[in-house]
Amino acid sequence: MTPTLTISRLTKRFQSVDALRDVSLTLQPGMRAALLGHNGAGKSTMMKIILGLIPFDSGDVSVCGEAPGSPAARTQVAYLPENVAFHPALTGDEQVRHYLALRGENPREATALLARVGLAHAARRRIGTYSKGMRQRVGLAQTLIGRPRLLVLDEPTSGLDPVSRRDFYDLLDGLAADGTAILLSSHVLTEVEARTDSILILSGGALVAEGTLAELRTRAALPIVLLVRPADGHELTLAAAFPEASVGADGLLHLCCAQAEKLPLLARITARGAEVADLDVVPPSLEDIYSHFSRRDGQ
Repeated sequence: MTPTLTISRLTKRFQSVDALRDVSLTLQPGMRAALLGHNGAGKSTMMKIILGLIPFDSGDVSVCGEAPGSPAARTQVAYLPENVAFHPALTGDEQVRHYLALRGENPREATALLARVGLAHAARRRIGTYSKGMRQRVGLAQTLIGRPRLLVLDEPTSGLDPVSRRDFYDLLDGLAADGTAILLSSHVLTEVEARTDSILILSGGALVAEGTLAELRTRAALPIVLLVRPADGHELTLAAAFPEASVGADGLLHLCCAQAEKLPLLARITARGAEVADLDVVPPSLEDIYSHFSRRDGQ
């Protein structure tokens, strides 16, 4: 299978600053990748290079088998910035029809595209009356024109309410199932944690971590937390059996352990039988993993 996006040893400098340092990654068709990093980590620079908006100093970049920014690549790539800008006097329908015409597509498809992003009810309203979330959805409709093979999304859920965010990720899931590769930058880590196939963490211009959430958890080797609820009347007995635990305000015993110690600790807990009313295992979150790898790079 030919990769949709291939980046090899990419380097970009701005005077004395290394915006990107020897970055390599591959995005296969249908893959949803989250690009994470603090402000100044190099995310925007990478996106601009992929889109062909700025040159790079060394390395190789292939977008759908073509040079970034070439006519052949542009027909297969769509981009949604964090803050979209449309003419306020146009209706949503008129704006999307305009973009369809520019791409050589049938303007009548505007109705279906706006319905797909939940804007059928406002298609004939002027964009100047739209909320930020509604304008963002117009931008999303525009990215769907021409069935792109690669979507580059920069903070795409900015301004969306929780229901719209859920619908947005449902839409991305459908696009990925049809073979569209998705590169998504977001600071809302709880959103991307369960809705992406690969995590890419940039720090100081370097790709410090790459892999699935499970793979990054293994590499980070962060402690696991077990929350134990004592059965009524067994609070003191259970606390004495696990002196290493801390007791939260909610009455739960909080036990931390390394991954290798999880099963033995679970065996100790379950051996207490009726003294235990409930048990939860809390693995490191994506936020914990992101902080770990970013700190490791000195950020």
